[in-house]
Amino acid sequence: MDKILEGLVSSNHSVPVKKGVVKKVVEAAEKEVTEEQCQALYTLTARLILLGEDAFQKQVGFQVLEAYARYHRTEFEHFFSKDFVLGLLQQGYGQLDRKDPVIMDYIHCCLRLLISCPSVLEIFSVIQVEVLRMVCERSEPALCARLSTMLSDFVQCIPRDKSAILFCQQLVRTISYFNCTASQERELKEYVRQVTKVSTLLQNIWKTEPATLLPSLQEVFAIISSTDPSFEPSIALASLVQYIPLQMITVLIKSLTSDQNVKDASMTKALCRMIDWLSWPLAQHVDTWVIALLKGLAAVQKFTILIDVTLLKIELVFNRLWYPIVRQGALVVLSHMLLSFQHSLEAFHLVVPHVVHLVQSLRTDGLSTSNAFLLQFTELIHCMMYQYSGFPDLYDHIIEAIKDLPKPGEEKIKLILNQSAWTSQSNSFASGLLRHAGKSETGKTGLVNLGNTCYMNSIIQTLFMATDFRRHVLSLHLNGANIVMKKLQLLFAFLAHTQRAAYAPRNFFEASRPPWFNAGSQQDCSEYLRFLLDRLHEEEKTLQVLESAKLKVVSPDATASKHPGDQTSTEGGEESPLTPVVTKPGNDGRTLIERMFGGKLSTGIRCMQCNSVSKKEEPFTDLSLAFCPSATSHGGPPTEGPSEEPKGVCQGSVNGGSEVLDQGSVKPSSVQFVPQTNEPPLSVPDLVNYFLAPEILDEENAYFCEKCSSLQRAERTMKVVAAPEYLILTLLRFSYDAKCHIRRKILDNVTIPPLMRLPVHAPSPPRKSFSSTSSPLQVDSPESSENLAKKLKPSQKDEEEEERIDREEEMNREGEMPVQSVPYVLSSVVMHSGISSESGHYYSYGHNINGTDGTQHPANYFALEEDLENGQAEPSLSVCSALSTPPKQAEARLSGGQEARDWLLFNDSRVTFTSFQSVQNITNRFPKDTAYVLIYRKQELTGQNINGGLTANGMKLNAEPPLQKELLDAITKDNTLYLQEQELNARTQALQAPSSSCSFRPNGSDDNDPPGSCGPSGGGGGGGGFNTISRLVF
Repeated sequence: MDKILEGLVSSNHSVPVKKGVVKKVVEAAEKEVTEEQCQALYTLTARLILLGEDAFQKQVGFQVLEAYARYHRTEFEHFFSKDFVLGLLQQGYGQLDRKDPVIMDYIHCCLRLLISCPSVLEIFSVIQVEVLRMVCERSEPALCARLSTMLSDFVQCIPRDKSAILFCQQLVRTISYFNCTASQERELKEYVRQVTKVSTLLQNIWKTEPATLLPSLQEVFAIISSTDPSFEPSIALASLVQYIPLQMITVLIKSLTSDQNVKDASMTKALCRMIDWLSWPLAQHVDTWVIALLKGLAAVQKFTILIDVTLLKIELVFNRLWYPIVRQGALVVLSHMLLSFQHSLEAFHLVVPHVVHLVQSLRTDGLSTSNAFLLQFTELIHCMMYQYSGFPDLYDHIIEAIKDLPKPGEEKIKLILNQSAWTSQSNSFASGLLRHAGKSETGKTGLVNLGNTCYMNSIIQTLFMATDFRRHVLSLHLNGANIVMKKLQLLFAFLAHTQRAAYAPRNFFEASRPPWFNAGSQQDCSEYLRFLLDRLHEEEKTLQVLESAKLKVVSPDATASKHPGDQTSTEGGEESPLTPVVTKPGNDGRTLIERMFGGKLSTGIRCMQCNSVSKKEEPFTDLSLAFCPSATSHGGPPTEGPSEEPKGVCQGSVNGGSEVLDQGSVKPSSVQFVPQTNEPPLSVPDLVNYFLAPEILDEENAYFCEKCSSLQRAERTMKVVAAPEYLILTLLRFSYDAKCHIRRKILDNVTIPPLMRLPVHAPSPPRKSFSSTSSPLQVDSPESSENLAKKLKPSQKDEEEEERIDREEEMNREGEMPVQSVPYVLSSVVMHSGISSESGHYYSYGHNINGTDGTQHPANYFALEEDLENGQAEPSLSVCSALSTPPKQAEARLSGGQEARDWLLFNDSRVTFTSFQSVQNITNRFPKDTAYVLIYRKQELTGQNINGGLTANGMKLNAEPPLQKELLDAITKDNTLYLQEQELNARTQALQAPSSSCSFRPNGSDDNDPPGSCGPSGGGGGGGGFNTISRLVF
């Protein structure tokens, strides 16, 4: 039968006749056939399939083979043995070469027919070895595609374990040799199809054998980073990118960019070839990986590579925009390369000559996606022309070509430029890669900017410099509670004891960020401070309630029997989740925030018709100080609307202090007090006095008197009745411009006194006379003395005099409030650099306290005591005032350059020594840099206790508390890790030193430049200029 079939297919008979005979032969397979006839037919079919002269012969071979193998399986097993397969793969078949794809098709067909036979297992083991050899021989794409199809159907043929890793690596290497010689579209499509089949096989192996993925990717990088001039890897490697999990981007890029064995030349080659992959059709995520590598290199400050690659490949990337199938990914990469190349216009000017032609092509190509793409492209071009303005001869044709398309606003352009700069820290690859220098000579630790987090960094540093607050936070036993206070304690511990030059407060940022604050966006530091203090306060209140309930359940009478000064603990020796080392006698259950920053304001409204007085006390944590209208009319931008906050509203209260008095019955009004305009500039005491000055409520702002049951003219007064240990003052520098509908910044310079006294109206029991032996700081109010003198005069008919007497009588009935002049010393200042509330940069100054007890040196009190001795303090007790400069004996203590080290400048990761003179003169030198938030610390005179009984182990916190074991372990672990990183960096630098040809660093060596460098609107404090557009880092 084999002879008949062989003669038939090679005869000249018509095709229908041949098909009829073949059909008879196939039907005969169901009948009994001898083994010799089967073997002869199997041999014939193999010859027809492998050596057939035309497609008909090959088709006949497959039909007959399938028929007889189905009905005569045992005979087929004997024919298609492992030796026969091995011969095909190693020697070929007759004149047919072993690398011919037809052999792989034949084996694939036979495996399908033999799959249920036991002998197939031996064949699988043979194929596992042979396919590994085949890929090592760098087979052609056609053979590899057929091989991949077979292995996808018969995964048992894929090498296992270590051989699987080697197989994947060699298959990757083989793909790198896939050269495309196609000149026709049909041939090109076939080439892409073949490559896709091979890459799909690798994807399936990576899924089933995850251990093969990383070695495969290492092989990819070894190939594309090769500097061998005789070898150029195929662009077909791009087909693998879409199968690499995106979750691995961060890990892989960090590994590559920090590997000391990867030379700059190799990294440059790898990046260039990855950019070439943008030309591969249908490949996904190539742009994502290219940008990830660009950001990773920027994070480790390998700017030489970035510059070389950008200038070398920018035109090639631009040319990819002409091809719709790859243009979207190419635009993403082009945008990143151009926007990040902010130190020079060279890259942009390389593509400028091609812009107009591309715009014209996009307008006329008729594709539905071209319009949207054109809008994205023109936005990029507008940004670049804004960045590098001043070339009308180059840009005129471009502007003409895109004049009818939307143009982004200036703020959006600045934002885009800011987010894309190499020195921006908003990318995720800066983590752990920034190579900070050692600690500065200050010994203080900076804070890494996590992406527009200068507002948080400046607040954290000011709170850390509040010595008493810091020490009490570090002394708390939080017992693992997952609260913000716990994270603040850990952050303070790191700032105090880490060996790093700058610490990255990521965990604290995520925990303390207000929900409405968008990560990566500029925010208001004052708003953040209020939210943080309120959050800490509410957390402690909640824990106190829970602990109180727990104690009542354990022993209802236990707490009542204890002395207020005794230590308290729960039954079984457990501590409260939020307790200091010991209890704090006399704190009346107040939280740490209340004890440190809490004060009280008393607001009184007197009806000028019936003289009835309404009073209300409100707690506060900061005072928001507005600029009086007459003061802001010069120096700063004109303001045509009301100030940012009504003067009668207390900002940032711990509990209820931010509410408006009488729920809307009081409206903003004219103010009687006006600071002295003949002594410019304004000072902080001027703003405090303006805040506390009486206000007349009349006309539209008339007060509804409940006694009169009508709107009446009234006088509102505000008095501080409880002074906080730390006085926080916020200068309301942003006012609403009704014409332009924007918030403008008031740039007025405000003098900041180092020493200040605040009038505090301490309450006393009604109708009790004051002792003549009282402290010289506690005397009757001058206003009260004046009213008493008026009362002793003969009666007059003048209405105003009668009104004053009636007012005095009302006050006498309620009891007098003596005035205490409480001294404060400046602790910290947060500066805002910029001209608007939506942009700029925050940095802070902190008073460097060297004493072990954390208190100010007695020299700070010389001025106050001298004023008291001269009798100068008494007439001004009712107003806030600055104390005179320290006398000569205090200045003598500061000799020898000590004064220059009394203050520290905290600018994100940078901490430097400065002087108070620099703090006072910063706005004169850099008009956009103005004081925004100030913290003053209350001072104690002899015999007074500033902490109000805050103790630890029965003693005042006169020194830094010892670190708890949990904090100490965390710091020790991180410091050990830091030393290991330093050792690795040293080795890396030593290895790379010979190959380093350029030490270029755009915009300086630190991502966080001096004051004013953190935004397009930043000022110039500390070295930044007024027009440093390229410095766009928060």
